[in-house]
Amino acid sequence: MKKRSIKPAAGDNRALDGLVQALLALDTPTRMRAFLIDLCTPAELQALADRWRVVPLLIEGAAYRDIHDRTAVSVTTIGRVARCLEMGSGGYRHALNQLATDGPDKSSQ
Repeated sequence: MKKRSIKPAAGDNRALDGLVQALLALDTPTRMRAFLIDLCTPAELQALADRWRVVPLLIEGAAYRDIHDRTAVSVTTIGRVARCLEMGSGGYRHALNQLATDGPDKSSQ
């Protein structure tokens, strides 16, 4: 498997920007879900969901082993998410803050 840094390489920015624009264009949870299902393999979707699921637990200060016991997410994945929370671009925290600001799930849209 190709090793990549957390930050995309300069040449990857245009492709990443295109993906970001596509994600921003989706205006309902149903459309976002459909796009993600088309974009990702089932394993990729599970990996993304697992990472997102541990974010609030790490923010709460739960121990890695406790998070693993509660979610069945690997300790390695939990560590990766923790590293991104600590040294990443701030995306996880911004998304959590945005959800807190916007209120409960809007999946009925």
